[in-house]
Amino acid sequence: MRAWIRYAVVAAVLVVLLALVAYFTRGAFLDPGNLINVLRQITYNAILAAGQTFVIITAGIDLSVGSLVSLCGVVMAMAANALPFHGVALVAAVLVVGALVGGFAGFVNALPVVRLGLPPFITTLAMMLMARGLAYKLSHGRPIPVNSDAFNTIGIGFTLQGLGHLFKLPGIPVAVLWMAVVLIVSGVVLARTRFGRYVYAIGGNIEAARLAGIPNRRVITAVYVISGICAAIASLLLMARFQSGSPQTGFGFELTVIAAVVVGGTSLFGGSGTIAGTFVGALLIGVLNNVMNLANVESYTQDIALGAVILLALILDQVRKRIWS
Repeated sequence: MRAWIRYAVVAAVLVVLLALVAYFTRGAFLDPGNLINVLRQITYNAILAAGQTFVIITAGIDLSVGSLVSLCGVVMAMAANALPFHGVALVAAVLVVGALVGGFAGFVNALPVVRLGLPPFITTLAMMLMARGLAYKLSHGRPIPVNSDAFNTIGIGFTLQGLGHLFKLPGIPVAVLWMAVVLIVSGVVLARTRFGRYVYAIGGNIEAARLAGIPNRRVITAVYVISGICAAIASLLLMARFQSGSPQTGFGFELTVIAAVVVGGTSLFGGSGTIAGTFVGALLIGVLNNVMNLANVESYTQDIALGAVILLALILDQVRKRIWS
């Protein structure tokens, strides 16, 4: 019964959203160039939201993801220009560098939470400020250009041209395949592994999880590391798209990502959520933002709409908990 209610709500939201698309855009939304834009924007947010889902299910939150995108992008751009590799080897090496930076930042985020009992909101807020400042310091406030055909292919290239032609597109953006891999792996880990069960248990009742022998500290540390690595992957795709690592990239991403996770059905109070739901949330937020852009809605009005979406999702989550408790 609960699943049917959730699906009915998602279907209703999609119907309303499609009606808004038809009314405001007058067909512009279905333009191939616009659809590619939507796909790419959803890609970055969905990858970040996948990592954020792990964190929020444990009743935590990671406000640093946007700044980590900036920091990882700057560091990876510096690495791309310094490493003596080419092609796929260069991409792999740069991704490892970014994953180390993002993973270490996630570890630093988790340390005060698991060792000192500090609220995740405070520790990740501090990391958000430090990472953003470090990105500006390393880059001197300027984008660091990257000139590589391999990154160019990842950033703006297409694959599966036959499938793309079905939708009147030149193909499926390569970045979308990266997103698919991240979402599939994240979904399997969360739904089919012991680690995933531990994540849900900690979010449901951290004390009961401890008494059951679950290594709470290690699991919580791991989810923040996962979030940091997802930030590095999203950052690499953004760097590849714009052919530079900029300290300004990722600004404000954290709010959009949290909105996608919450709209996708993950409770901010922990214990429930799925990667599939998160993808649906990212899709809804991405389409909504695109429609507002096509309708020439002012940026500050878009911020109001995004805040309202987050608030509505929280209210619905509380109502759901009270009805089913």
